[in-house]
Amino acid sequence: MSGPRLTNYWDYIKVEELLRLQGGLEDDDSRLENDEVLFITVHQVYELWFKLVLRELRTARDLFCAQRVDEQELSGAARSLHRICTVLRLGVQHFEVMETLTTREYLGFRDKLMGASGFQSAQLRQIEILMGLGDGERIALGIEGDYMDALRALDGAPSWAQERVAAQKADMPTLRDAIHDWLRRTPIDGVRHDAQDADRRLDEFVERFLEAHARFVQGTLEMALRATPGEADRARVRERYEREKASVREFLSPAAADGGARTRRARVAMVFIETYRELPLLAWPREVLDGLVEMEQLFVVWRQRHARMVERVIGRRTGTGGSAGVDYLDTTALRYRVFRDLWAVRTLQIPRQAAPPLENAAFYDFRVGH
Repeated sequence: MSGPRLTNYWDYIKVEELLRLQGGLEDDDSRLENDEVLFITVHQVYELWFKLVLRELRTARDLFCAQRVDEQELSGAARSLHRICTVLRLGVQHFEVMETLTTREYLGFRDKLMGASGFQSAQLRQIEILMGLGDGERIALGIEGDYMDALRALDGAPSWAQERVAAQKADMPTLRDAIHDWLRRTPIDGVRHDAQDADRRLDEFVERFLEAHARFVQGTLEMALRATPGEADRARVRERYEREKASVREFLSPAAADGGARTRRARVAMVFIETYRELPLLAWPREVLDGLVEMEQLFVVWRQRHARMVERVIGRRTGTGGSAGVDYLDTTALRYRVFRDLWAVRTLQIPRQAAPPLENAAFYDFRVGH
């Protein structure tokens, strides 16, 4: 039986085809200045990175869609998240290349981009949707219609970009929803989610945790009061710490509008995994949660770095696609957050020694032969 056919590097990578793609509207980069070729090349590189990010997001999402996710399979999800984070770090650095383009040089070919906008990157919209950013969480682009209208062709006809994003909207669930479904199945103190007394045991754990959290916060408050002169300032400090304790109880008792019992079980699972992260069977779950937080943090950093690059090159001009430009980019960096509950859990965490003891800690030990 013969093996794979022999090939050359340039045929395998499609080098000739790739190098013919930097001509922009001219279809021939020999007619362009170096600055315009740089602009095109960097954006093409971003689109290639976005393609890889989408593949890894789908791989992770599909894994968590299974009714049962074995502990050893979580290493694959953690690897996908790690790869996405590595790509995003490189993406942040690419903005340094863009910043070698001065304002005057960019203005020399900017008019060619009128009607075009980075907002029309279908793959970036796909990434946002696949992660879990909902339509109701989006901010206005600054032009008429919603973001799907901005993806139409210039004559108003449907575009391949619009079709690609529409297909992504139909490809459910999102990574956030798949993760939350997985978290809801987390055994809390050795009690599985489908056990007969699961709800009662969940309530008992939450109360034990809230008591432990309140004791820890109270100790911190007493130290803060000793370091705070003046009764007015001391009163403000007390109020802040009381709000903190109340917010924890509120977070672990979400209203029906916020998902009620389903959201509660996922949030308690987050708290449980972070509180008892040293237990062997929680090792990979904690890596997944850490990876999700790091991934979203790097997306925020990427958006912020993008805004600063744009401001450095063109200031606060109106965007070529009619958007608010830098103001729009700054707002997305501030508001486009998907895994808000995982970030909120940071406020709830307490030291290991302050955590309430588990009744069934042995449930999370490695088991041989099962």
